Amino acid sequence: MRELVFALDYDPGWNTLADTLADFPDARVRSLSLHATADSLWRVDHATGSPDALSAIEDAFLTADYYADCLATEPCGADSETEVLDETDDTLVLYTYWQRTPVCTSIPHLALEHLGDGLLFETQHEQRRHTWRIIHPEDADIHGFFDALHAELSADVNVEIIRLTGLSATNTATFSAEEGTLTREQREALTAAVHHGFYNTPREIDLGELAEELGLPRSTLTYRVRRAEAEIIKQYMNHDPVSPSDPTS
Repeated sequence: MRELVFALDYDPGWNTLADTLADFPDARVRSLSLHATADSLWRVDHATGSPDALSAIEDAFLTADYYADCLATEPCGADSETEVLDETDDTLVLYTYWQRTPVCTSIPHLALEHLGDGLLFETQHEQRRHTWRIIHPEDADIHGFFDALHAELSADVNVEIIRLTGLSATNTATFSAEEGTLTREQREALTAAVHHGFYNTPREIDLGELAEELGLPRSTLTYRVRRAEAEIIKQYMNHDPVSPSDPTS
């Protein structure tokens, strides 16, 4: 099995929960369980924060026009229901069930399509950042998954790949990109992104600000960074970090 960790960063107005959490920097929402089939999704989330933050989070879950996991930017006709399972002064536990329609999609459903069955999901929302951790089979189509994800997302949603590892007894695997596989422009874009803190947590600059710093159109910089990341992912998935002679293989 392998581990994939990535994050989505939402600009204001693109995600109701992200907008809510941006107003309460100390609040967090993490998944306790998350399961998806081809036509449905259900999850249990645990929120922490002040009473005011929890009230706003509950309102964001219960009154949204469509379920937050849906990648559509407007209601897609899905039937969803959310219930409060537990609530204290500083915690909130919510259950949500979502029944898809043909035009609805989500990260778990894209993962099922491209990464295969038997997936494990873990998520965390902090301010405008939504971090995903997916445990998936070794033969999963990571490149296809990210192509499909970028196709569904608005250009105003930044995607950061945080970690790609093989799971072993020590949960580590080494990988380095081959020389000559990225264009000069792609390497320059990644170098600038690293230098200016784009991959730091918390992020110190977004792609729009970095594009202004470099004197490039945002669309050009976004394309270069995403194609570079996609090439590195493809190389990684073609790389076998476990030796055939390893008794754990």
